[in-house]
Amino acid sequence: MTTVAERRGDRRGDPAAEIGAGVLSRVASVVYWFVVIEALLVLTTAPGLVALVFLAGDAGNAPLIGLCFAPVGPALSAAIFAWRVFLNDRDLSPARHFWRGYRLNWLDVLRWWLPALAVLTVIGFSLANLGLAGVPAGYGLVLIVIAVAVLVWSAQALVLSSTLALRTRDTARLASYYLGARPASALGLLSLLVAAGGLVVLTSDWVLALLASPFTLALLRNADPVLRDATERFTA
Repeated sequence: MTTVAERRGDRRGDPAAEIGAGVLSRVASVVYWFVVIEALLVLTTAPGLVALVFLAGDAGNAPLIGLCFAPVGPALSAAIFAWRVFLNDRDLSPARHFWRGYRLNWLDVLRWWLPALAVLTVIGFSLANLGLAGVPAGYGLVLIVIAVAVLVWSAQALVLSSTLALRTRDTARLASYYLGARPASALGLLSLLVAAGGLVVLTSDWVLALLASPFTLALLRNADPVLRDATERFTA
C-alpha cells in the first residue's frame, strides 16, 4: 500500500515562496485555507443539505434523509486530503488539493460510506418508531451505542481512506484495528463527535456545516498517531 500522494505523485515548486515570510502573510494564508475549504465543502454537499430542509421532521423519510448524506463522505475526504497537504507542504492552492483529493478518493470512500449510512439510517428509523414497536426500554440505548460505534469507526475510516491508498476491506480492517490499538485516538474521535452533536443541539445543524472545515482539520490532527503507525507498518 502507498500513500495517496505517492500513488499519483505531486510535482510542484517550493510552496513556501507563494506565502512569504511575514507573520501577516502566514496568518492570511491560514485564513484563506479555512475559507476556501469551507466554501468547497458547502458546495459539494449543498444538494443533500438543501434536500434535508424539505425532508426533516418525518420519520418515514429516513431512507431519503440517509441518501442526502451520501455526498458528505467524499466531501469530507477531499477536505482531509487538502489539510494533509496544508500540514506537510503548505501553498496557496487549497482548491486544487481539495479537487485532487475528491477525484482520487470519492469512489473508495463511497464503497464503505454508503453501507455505514445504511446502518445508521436503519438505526435512526428504528429509534423514531420505538413507541410503535413495543420493544423493551433498553433497546433504544443499545441502538444509540451501536450508532455511536459506527460513527467513530466511520471517522477513523474516513481519515485512513483519505490519506492512504487502501482497498475497501483494508480500510475496514484498519479502522477497526486502530480503535483498539490506539484508544486515545478513538477517544479523541468520540470527543469530536460529542462536541459536534452538542453544537447541533445547542445551536443548529447549519452551524456545524459552517464549521466543517476546522472539524475536518481536527479529525486529521487527532489521527496523526494512527497515520504515522499505518504509514510505517502498512505502506511500501
